[in-house]
Amino acid sequence: MADPPSLAEIAFAAMLLIARIGACGMLLPGTGEAEIPAPIRLGLVLALVPLLLPGAMPGLPPAPDSAAGTVLLLAGEMAIGIWLGMLARLVSTALAMAGQMIGSFIGLSAIFAPDPAMGAQGTALSRMMSIGAAALALSSGLYALPLRALAESYTVLPAGAVLGGDFAAAAMAEAGAASLALALRLAAPLLLLALLVQAATGLLSRVAPQAQVFILAAPAQTLAGLGLLALLLPAIFTHWLDAARAAWSLLPGLG
Repeated sequence: MADPPSLAEIAFAAMLLIARIGACGMLLPGTGEAEIPAPIRLGLVLALVPLLLPGAMPGLPPAPDSAAGTVLLLAGEMAIGIWLGMLARLVSTALAMAGQMIGSFIGLSAIFAPDPAMGAQGTALSRMMSIGAAALALSSGLYALPLRALAESYTVLPAGAVLGGDFAAAAMAEAGAASLALALRLAAPLLLLALLVQAATGLLSRVAPQAQVFILAAPAQTLAGLGLLALLLPAIFTHWLDAARAAWSLLPGLG
């Protein structure tokens, strides 16, 4: 019978898990939001370590003999964690991007709200959608899919494995394209409304060139856009939930 691992081996294995889980947890939807205090994030990471350690420890490499080898091993684990977290984060970013586009379409692009996902010049609707993505992921239980993918990633990408640059870049590019396509689908009804309002405004300006049509049309476009958004918001959130469930089910370790 094999000897039980020593305390030093257990500590090094826990450190490897913290490197990957901590890096991924900083980006995961719901658990990686800027509004969540750092002690709570650290507590979530430390709570996952004893759950994953018994199953993952047999596949973890031993501690390297040199400090440089240890640093490289930890850096590789952090790179894998960041890559997995970004793949999951891009799905939730689609909702924030849709809010950014909707705000521009209906004339709210001048109302800014700081948003870690979209930058300091994000619109208020983008910020609302970003918070909504986190709330939906947590309330619906979808956050369990990225966490399960993180746990299963040790079978696909064992600790110490080198993350291929071509494979990682291709996966990120595909996830980014899918996120942008999802954002465009979510914002499409408001884009159609903006096009119709602009077309009607152009026709009215040709019929009555003396009237200040654009000044009158701007508040009407904003009011109509907010009304249509209020009607479509449940459908937008439902469509995002379905898309997020499908995308997170294909994360490495699950798909």
